[in-house]
Amino acid sequence: IMNIAFQMDDLSKINFATDSTISLIVESQLRGNKNYIYLPDNLFIKNNEVYAHTFLVTLDLKNPQNYKLTNKKISKLSNMKFIFIRQDPPFDMSYITSLHILELLDTKKTRVINDPKGIRNSPEKILIFDFPNLIPPTIITRSTHEVMEFLKIYKKAVIKPIYGNGGEGVFLLSKNDFNLNQILESFLSGSKEPFMVQKYLPEITKGDKRIILINGKPVGAIARVPKQNEIRSNIHVGGSAKKVSISKSDNAICDAIGPELKKRKLFFVGIDIIGKYLTEINVTSPTCLIEIKKLSKIDIAKIIWNQLA
Repeated sequence: IMNIAFQMDDLSKINFATDSTISLIVESQLRGNKNYIYLPDNLFIKNNEVYAHTFLVTLDLKNPQNYKLTNKKISKLSNMKFIFIRQDPPFDMSYITSLHILELLDTKKTRVINDPKGIRNSPEKILIFDFPNLIPPTIITRSTHEVMEFLKIYKKAVIKPIYGNGGEGVFLLSKNDFNLNQILESFLSGSKEPFMVQKYLPEITKGDKRIILINGKPVGAIARVPKQNEIRSNIHVGGSAKKVSISKSDNAICDAIGPELKKRKLFFVGIDIIGKYLTEINVTSPTCLIEIKKLSKIDIAKIIWNQLA
């Protein structure tokens, strides 16, 4: 029996029908482990040790939404065999601080998934630039001039916050759009960070493909298809999941990025592919395990625990 901790969002705010962390806890519980959960805010350092206010979580395996939280206590996290970092972004200073704290743990005793330094040094929208031959034309900027120059060349583009998630704040830009200046103004006034502008890929109408890689190897995929008249395919914003296989060009992308993911100790990763282009590498809290299991009968939670056990 192992002690496992999950740094995650409040269970009362989770969508049990789609949340991948629940899959991981269910599989861990089936294997007889003790599973503890805590919120990132409950993490602290005292006497040079890392602690968290934890609850022991027990799920009803037939209906995980029926869960019990017991044994509230202060846990020394060095007593955990594995800790999963599973809170949703935004990837902000609060997120980064929790990574710095978890980095203090002795990795020989407690393995953190994904590795805190690996996450911290791999911002999801910037990591793709390590693979320039795989990505569509993309800029990271706060310059209106640069965006206008980009639109002169590519006519249509997608603008995204650099640390956003779940399709929030994603807009289609085109040179002749009446709202172009307002969109750019809202990005410039809404945050201090630069933003991402990526060439619009018409293949998005067929969906973007989410591929899960475990320890650098692809293990399962789904396509997320946007609603009509929508460019965002995220399940959060009404995209629908569709069964899909991993193609030859998908495998070539996975082969190219897999060794770098392993080097950074990024064990559990979700990548997004539109057409033949890599558009994002998700290392914070990859999702879609439940949808992949439902559509393709591939149980990625089981694969994860088989590799960790």
